[in-house]
Amino acid sequence: MVDDGSRDASAAVAADYCRRNPSVRLLRHAANRGYGAALRAGLQEARGELVFFTDADLQFDLSQLSDLLSHARDFDIVAGYREPRRDPWGRRGLAWIWGSLVNRLFGLRVRDIDCAFKVFRRHVIETISIASLGAFINTEILVRAKQSGFRIHQIPVTHRRRRFGRQSGASPRVIVRALLELVSLARELRRDIPHTLPIGEER
Repeated sequence: MVDDGSRDASAAVAADYCRRNPSVRLLRHAANRGYGAALRAGLQEARGELVFFTDADLQFDLSQLSDLLSHARDFDIVAGYREPRRDPWGRRGLAWIWGSLVNRLFGLRVRDIDCAFKVFRRHVIETISIASLGAFINTEILVRAKQSGFRIHQIPVTHRRRRFGRQSGASPRVIVRALLELVSLARELRRDIPHTLPIGEER
């Protein structure tokens, strides 16, 4: 579990749980570093051959992890997509625009890029470099994985309405940061790909 600089009792609750369950470890950030930094820290500390992540906001049914694992031996990444997605219409609209933009730039045909319900084989995490500290991290991981030739499989997962906490992914600051990181990654990959191949095509 990663506690990204929480200011309530979350860290204490998590620490108590870890004391009673030694197989669970807690990573704590003294200050909030951002969604990408928290996710990256967790992925780097994970020890298994198969690495799964999800958010702690109770919007996913963890029993469906078995559905992802049933495909994990045949693919490098198994990515869930929310079906149906229970977010407000504005959030869904932003997600559609973002997905269309990413597909246009990188040819990444993933239905739900930011769905926080994914399984990776360890060699994916060890091979690709992850720079994002914010909400762009899911896009970066999938784009870099595609560019490296890793196989991505998608399956539908149940999504629940948020009951606790508040979403920050649609805030102007988060969106601007993600756009800047998107432009940076596009420029980087354009430098790495021969001019005879448009972005998104396989070598």
